[in-house]
Amino acid sequence: EAAPHGGAELRPCTGGSGGRSDDQLRVAFQGKKEVETVMCGIVGYIGDQEAVPILIDGLAKLEYRGYDSSGVAVMEGGSIAVRRSVGKLVNLQKSLKEHELKGTIGIGHTRWATHGAPNTENAHPHQAGRVTLVHNGIIENFAELKAELQAAGHVFESQTDTEVVAHLIDQALQAG
Repeated sequence: EAAPHGGAELRPCTGGSGGRSDDQLRVAFQGKKEVETVMCGIVGYIGDQEAVPILIDGLAKLEYRGYDSSGVAVMEGGSIAVRRSVGKLVNLQKSLKEHELKGTIGIGHTRWATHGAPNTENAHPHQAGRVTLVHNGIIENFAELKAELQAAGHVFESQTDTEVVAHLIDQALQAG
């Protein structure tokens, strides 16, 4: 169902599109199991234990789905710190060993590029103001929304549709 003007249009993440449409993906993977298993993955944790090992373990359990990048966000004190990496989960783990995150609340994500190249800037989580976000799906009208937000002064760090949603939520929070 289409959203009203200015709203996001969502549909499930099919992943691994490399810029192809869903119809092209269905043709490319027709009759193969990958069409059911190639997708993004999200893991979240709130509890008493350190979040990072739990998030990494959860993301590792989703590796069979395939992905091109991964990342985590952890609440440390009063702020949220993000680590992102391209390629296998081991690359994110190396980054986390070099720049440790400590906290008991976090989110993790594995991504198949649907908007923007598979690189660190486009890996999730994305931040805008007070919002840190991971998302699975495709925002059909993200280019129009991004143009409106840029005209209002928002600055983007990625080419993803997800970052657009983070900016929309932050804008709504600012408006009250």
